[in-house]
Amino acid sequence: MQWETVIGLEIHAQLATKTKIFSGSATEFGAEPNTQASVSDLAMPGTLPVLNAEAVRMACMFGLAVDAEIAEHNIFARKNYFYPDLPSGYQTSQMDHPIVGLGHLDITLEDGSIKRVNITRAHLEEDAGKSLHEDFSGMTGIDLNRAGTTLLEIVSEPEMSNAKEAVAYARAIHSLVRYLGICDGNMAEGSFRCDCNVSIRPKGQTEFGTRTEIKNVNSFRYIERAINSEVQRQIELIEDGGTVVQETRLYDPSKDETRSMRSKEEATDYRYFPCPNLLPVVIERSFLDELREQLPELPTQKRKRFEQEFMLSTYDASVLTSSREMADYFEAALAISKDAKLTANWVMGELSSLLNKDNLDIQDSPISATQLGQLLVRIKDNTISGNIAKTVFEAIANGEGDADSIIEQRGLKQVTDSGAIEAILDEMLAANATEVEEYRAADENRRKRMFGFFIGQAMRVSKGKANPQQVNELLKQKLEG
Repeated sequence: MQWETVIGLEIHAQLATKTKIFSGSATEFGAEPNTQASVSDLAMPGTLPVLNAEAVRMACMFGLAVDAEIAEHNIFARKNYFYPDLPSGYQTSQMDHPIVGLGHLDITLEDGSIKRVNITRAHLEEDAGKSLHEDFSGMTGIDLNRAGTTLLEIVSEPEMSNAKEAVAYARAIHSLVRYLGICDGNMAEGSFRCDCNVSIRPKGQTEFGTRTEIKNVNSFRYIERAINSEVQRQIELIEDGGTVVQETRLYDPSKDETRSMRSKEEATDYRYFPCPNLLPVVIERSFLDELREQLPELPTQKRKRFEQEFMLSTYDASVLTSSREMADYFEAALAISKDAKLTANWVMGELSSLLNKDNLDIQDSPISATQLGQLLVRIKDNTISGNIAKTVFEAIANGEGDADSIIEQRGLKQVTDSGAIEAILDEMLAANATEVEEYRAADENRRKRMFGFFIGQAMRVSKGKANPQQVNELLKQKLEG
């Protein structure tokens, strides 16, 4: 039997508010345990929550960015369940009246096609604390620094059909919240994490199969692996005569498998009811109109502009706009180089390779956009060749100066004088007289292979300084003359 996969994602984005959603406690990551938890976060008797206005603003910005319905009247509710790091015994969240309603986001798939994924809702809620198991023999520590931190839970429709689509959607949301400046997107610190709802059904069937939820996946690679592992588990289970149970599961990357965590609760199990300590939130149209004017250029808009204004391919534009920082870097370098394709190739090639090797973000690049732009100018005006430019690039990264000073100090200027290049070629051909005779007696295919040999020898003699295009043209003349 052929199976098809149905996937929906619930993404938890920690909003970049300086204080928590219902208290004035700080939200900085990495503080000593329990040093950023007030009596309100601890749910001490007599304390009352006060809604953080910045959290509302950020949620509305997200709603506007995904062309969603934004509720003018939304209500907080209590979601009741026990967990050791949830001091109150309930989570203040939203249920029937979320702040952000139906919206959508267009994602770019691997083949370059665009798919629209509909967003069901996005609601504000408080995060729980954190259980610590590593440093306590036979016990669990509880750190409540995170308790009360602002979360925006973004729920998609179950419209993705494979793990790669799910990753593309998660990446698109990640890029969007960072463009908006509402979430730092740091997955290692838990600022952006994902619950994956996965089910399978016979191909062509319209009814959904029983879904499982893979909880708190915190990397794009693990999202893909977790979904693929769970899909395979469900297929094997059903084909062996078993039944998929609706439950919450955890992904174990070391074993590349999911394992059962608990049975999956329904909304009724949480006994939602309106929070008696928080008034309904009323959002005025004028407030949304002001926010709309403040929205930055969004990833999709920037990608389309890069395609139209700079004549870049959809792939190149998608990579360059994957983060706001990379897009800004590209445009700053382009302002100097004046060559979009050349700049795109170096940003996506040499620069990205350097950053990946040293595990750096582009904002921490040892080569500034100005330095890269100046280097590319020297390629364009034939001061240096592309190969020599790589040497200069490495020197810039090592802090040896800018392109011009490195080229001058190392004597790397490209030889473009035809007479000088001819002299280099004559010397090289004389040293390889036997190969020259073989070349002239060879068939076309053999000549093509040998021509590359001569090019390599010429560049060796010139120490890489001869202009490759001129070498190519003059060498053909000499060999065929």
